[in-house]
Amino acid sequence: MPEDKVTCSCRKKIREENEYRDLVNRLLRIEGQIRGIRKMVEEDSYCTDIIVQVSAAASALNSFNKELLSHHIKTCVADDIRAGKEETVDELCTVIAKLMK
Repeated sequence: MPEDKVTCSCRKKIREENEYRDLVNRLLRIEGQIRGIRKMVEEDSYCTDIIVQVSAAASALNSFNKELLSHHIKTCVADDIRAGKEETVDELCTVIAKLMK
């Protein structure tokens, strides 16, 4: 692919240690839930038991998203608005619309 055709979003966010640790710990718990669901399927667990666990994992992912979105608004979005980067609000609205599908 020619270099002028390559697009890459190289934006990054340096997180404070406590935010990083909290997010990673949440993801590790969710990962454990998903492994548990796989094991339930492998062990032929009853369908509704699996469904309840899938619902719990989905809820955990939603909670993760809420926490991440909250940090994003309080830091990235607020900083960009202060810097006059109003397009960040449009980006935030797009992300929220995707979350609400």
